[in-house]
Amino acid sequence: MPDAPKHAASPVAPTTRPQTEPTPRPGEPFAVTGRHVWMIGIGGCGMSGLAQMLRARGAAVSGSDSAASPVTERLEASGIPVSFDQAAGRLPEACDLVVASAAIRPDHAEMLSATTRGVPALSYAEALGRCMLGRTGVCVAGTHGKSSITAMLGAALTDAGLDPTVIVGATCSQLPLGCLASPGVAEPGGLGGPRAGFRLGSDTIPLGPRAGRPGLLVAESCEFNRSFHHHRPTIAAITSVEADHLDIYGSLDAVVESFAEFARLIPAASEGGYLLIADEGAHRRQITAGLACQVETIGFSPAADWVVWVDSRSREVALTHRRELAARWTMRIPGVHNAMNAATACVLATRLGADPARVAKSLGAFRGVDRRTQLLGDRPVPGGAVRVYDDYGHHPTEVDATLRALRDFERPQERGGRLVCVFQPHQHSRTRFLLEEFAQAFSQADIVIVPHIYFVRDSEIEKTKVSAADLVDRLRKRGVRAMHLYPFDAIVEQLENLCQPNDLLVVMGAGPVWQVGHEYMGIGKK
Repeated sequence: MPDAPKHAASPVAPTTRPQTEPTPRPGEPFAVTGRHVWMIGIGGCGMSGLAQMLRARGAAVSGSDSAASPVTERLEASGIPVSFDQAAGRLPEACDLVVASAAIRPDHAEMLSATTRGVPALSYAEALGRCMLGRTGVCVAGTHGKSSITAMLGAALTDAGLDPTVIVGATCSQLPLGCLASPGVAEPGGLGGPRAGFRLGSDTIPLGPRAGRPGLLVAESCEFNRSFHHHRPTIAAITSVEADHLDIYGSLDAVVESFAEFARLIPAASEGGYLLIADEGAHRRQITAGLACQVETIGFSPAADWVVWVDSRSREVALTHRRELAARWTMRIPGVHNAMNAATACVLATRLGADPARVAKSLGAFRGVDRRTQLLGDRPVPGGAVRVYDDYGHHPTEVDATLRALRDFERPQERGGRLVCVFQPHQHSRTRFLLEEFAQAFSQADIVIVPHIYFVRDSEIEKTKVSAADLVDRLRKRGVRAMHLYPFDAIVEQLENLCQPNDLLVVMGAGPVWQVGHEYMGIGKK
């Protein structure tokens, strides 16, 4: 899931934590009917989706956030009140449960109020996990690809008539109605809309071999802070396992063990438990050792249970299962990594009872997730135009995969153009731990512009240990033309002077760097 924005916090540390909400018994649904739920950080993609889900289950939902946004505006328009005065620490008089986003610290003013009043509190991950009780939980985990796969899977299941509930850590215009809906068809209800990260589905699966069973709840399962240990998957995928969030884990071994613990949450095969794991790059032997669920692998190797075949130029994808063709489609979005994401979604949808041909048709019509290799358009310049993309990549593997995909797809070099990348590192700890990997990840770029590192969760001490200039130095040593510029206005001004006809500009990072691409294109801020 994307890292949530920081929120105002009280400088006073709590002496006690809010009491814990009692855990429902196994198989018992999360009971919220008639309860008043206050959500701190309600404007995040995941939190706003959870708010709608809880309200659909009968809760009275309201919440707070640090600032108004299109998401909070739409929440309020749908009847969910939102406050922006978090520093006051006021909870509603009627408040039975507090749910806090991952960005909220225990010393946040509203968390302190919950402690004082004895109101039980759950994290977003805990609340989402409890919502999976009494549902068929479908969890997408892995260092990379979670948002794209979840959106692809949700849209494909919708197109296949299985009516899933879906929570994505990003927005996707095709999520509410699927990829095959007629243009102009109105969404039947809920927040959804042109840029949705949530879809509300049925309480039971409406058709197929699982008809009548608990409804599908499809969600990302993020490893940050071991959040995914609170989830309750029936079916899950693990796409990749790499060193990340080392400020939390300390070592790759600890990351691998955390994914193994997540996998152990999946029920036995006799109870419908199923895990799809990458054949390579996911430490599958360590993670799957001793699991009672059914395990299958997916990858490019013929040794995998599900084998993915990709023509990167034509973007044709074929998926085979035990040497038999399962599905075939042509991707609209570039990149071998996106083809693998789509193939993973195809396997999960098929396992859930969707028609493979219908799923393939849906995946072939999928236009992408916002900020995932998202084409913003062409910016006219004297003598031609600059093509501009926006991307959320903030890990070295993601950076490398995206730049390779775009160079292969757009091929600016064949028209005398260059690949220009504006990359904002996300978190000082990630930048420091993976500095050499980041330096290697930009081999496909001709020019790299690096603003300040986005400061989100790290300590002030960590902030002093690495800077954007360190990454620029590493890039220059590798022969990449690189520069450090800040603020964003200065970067936009530099792009005005730097970019030439047929150049390809990619703006990357998990922080607010998307503003650079939007301002360069003249489309303002979201």
